[in-house]
Amino acid sequence: MKADIIPAIDLRAGRVVRLAQGDYARQTTYQDEPVALAASYAAAGANWLHVVDLDGAQSGGFANLSVIEALARTGLRVQAGGGVRRVADVHRLMDAGVERVVVGSVAIRHPERVADWLQRHGAERFTIALDTRWSDDRWTLPSAGWTQAETRTLDELAPWYAAHGARHLLCTDIDRDGMLAGLNLALYRHLAAIAPELAVQASGGVRSVEDICAARTAGARGVILGRGLLEGRFGLGEAMAA
Repeated sequence: MKADIIPAIDLRAGRVVRLAQGDYARQTTYQDEPVALAASYAAAGANWLHVVDLDGAQSGGFANLSVIEALARTGLRVQAGGGVRRVADVHRLMDAGVERVVVGSVAIRHPERVADWLQRHGAERFTIALDTRWSDDRWTLPSAGWTQAETRTLDELAPWYAAHGARHLLCTDIDRDGMLAGLNLALYRHLAAIAPELAVQASGGVRSVEDICAARTAGARGVILGRGLLEGRFGLGEAMAA
């Protein structure tokens, strides 16, 4: 089975950006207009688009909701998050045309709340984002745009969500994000071992088509493409054919 290839657009103040290792002070801003970029991905054969409202992820709320709504009209199936804290936020994104709502900080801080959303709306409407950093001999789960430490760990929450009906899990090795250093394949093999029921999306460091193939071998069901795609390290057509 091929992995789903999911190009990503990260938004800050309405612009397409990438951060290095989640550091808001280490931002690269691209000249691409978000909707035109998404349309080019659709024309190249993409089915899904991953969208992050970085302003919302840091402070809550949706600073880029109008852009997300426009992206959902390109014909791509959109999964989007950043700033989702309450059920009203879930409804706002769904009303904007988002097919899967990505929940990160709230999934770490309030898993029971998110489990209720899964039951109410269905597992296919959500992607649980457990972005992680290796620290003190464990996979920690920073929140609020990766700026705040939390006590729960990946090994605690990934199996918990699998047991509570989650279907889709996005997991980024934060230290590799935006660094073009290759995916942390050991992380995805670990997730396949502790939560085999979850369809894992790998993210953080994809630099080549070979990385995409390796992610599938490590058990990932989807691969998020960010900086490597934006900077022309490989083409979307190549990635989808891999």
